[in-house]
Amino acid sequence: MEEQNIYNNDENIDASFNSQQHAEEKKGSKKTMLVLCGCFILAGIGGFGGTMAALSLNGGTGRTVLYQSVTNTENGSDKGSVDANAMSVKQVADATANSVVEIQTESVSTNPFFPQAVTSGAGSGVILSKDGYIVTNNHVIEGASKVTVKTKDGKSYNADFVGTDKTTDLAVIKIKAENLTPAVLGKSADLEVGDVAIAIGNPLGELGGTVTSGIISALDREINVDNQSMHLLQTSAAINPGNSGGGLFNDHGELVGIVNAKSGGENIEGLGFAIPIDHAKTVIENLIENGYVKGRPSLGVVLQAASTINSDKENVYIAEVEKGKAADKAGLKTGDQILKADGKNVTSISDVKEAIDSHKAGDNMSFTILRENETKEIKVKLGEADTTQTETQSYQNNTIPFGNQ
Repeated sequence: MEEQNIYNNDENIDASFNSQQHAEEKKGSKKTMLVLCGCFILAGIGGFGGTMAALSLNGGTGRTVLYQSVTNTENGSDKGSVDANAMSVKQVADATANSVVEIQTESVSTNPFFPQAVTSGAGSGVILSKDGYIVTNNHVIEGASKVTVKTKDGKSYNADFVGTDKTTDLAVIKIKAENLTPAVLGKSADLEVGDVAIAIGNPLGELGGTVTSGIISALDREINVDNQSMHLLQTSAAINPGNSGGGLFNDHGELVGIVNAKSGGENIEGLGFAIPIDHAKTVIENLIENGYVKGRPSLGVVLQAASTINSDKENVYIAEVEKGKAADKAGLKTGDQILKADGKNVTSISDVKEAIDSHKAGDNMSFTILRENETKEIKVKLGEADTTQTETQSYQNNTIPFGNQ
């Protein structure tokens, strides 16, 4: 089976439309690649598509409210049956237009030739609440010193950071506004292959409000994103740089996915991927309430993989142990090779990540490691990841930071 790899797309777009979307290819991978140009969305629609539930975060009145459909929007009990409540692409676009925004970013960097170089970027976002909470992709705003949001009516706002989560590529920002039109969250669990999928976003950073349509091509594609395994929806709706943070809606105008990847290989078209909204909702709520994903387990290590000769198997090593974190307290050391995680053989970094993600903070798990030609089993009590702390370390190819996992 051909291996699929996804690489970060910074979505940087300069005045000449020369967007840099290069990433170093993972050693040993095939020619096919996927590039992040996703679309983060959250939402649905307000005032159509049936009954909605207003979900108040943190309790009490005057708090942030997210809207979610409580109407069963499946296409009938039988596949292929006609759904009388389905909307046309035009109707969905009209209903959701005011809930999708354009995002422009500025990042300041230094180099030997220009002491302060300003890099611009672009993406999309979806309004979550009437009082200005907006969801987008982490990679759209990561490293930005300034984020500007432009709404459908042409008004521009400076945005504040609320919370980001690199693991799921989600982020929430906030603008000072009132009576905005929030999107309504649908249920990605109700989707079937062949259902209509409508993407709305800001391709190329210049074409805000662009609508493309297609279908749901697959429901649970396991895709490797920067050595992190993600289970995504696959869609044939056209996705381009700048769509990141925009929405993937169903034919009831409800948000069902957050587009975060598209095909980038030669002669490849019609391959787009989105984070299912059912998975994204909990992350979004945590970011609004806490600024990070509460309870996410942390091992506190940096891992590195080395390919083995004539085999798809990788040897996974601990490249760094964070002082005072779970791995350090348990006695794991730099240079240890991880053979098993919770009794299961480890053949890639993704195997370790999946084992950790199956737990919550405070859980115990076991690692079988090889150290100086001696096999050891070490028990670790997982800590809680603090994703409010920005990762500042530099990681090599085929390396993933687990301090924020």
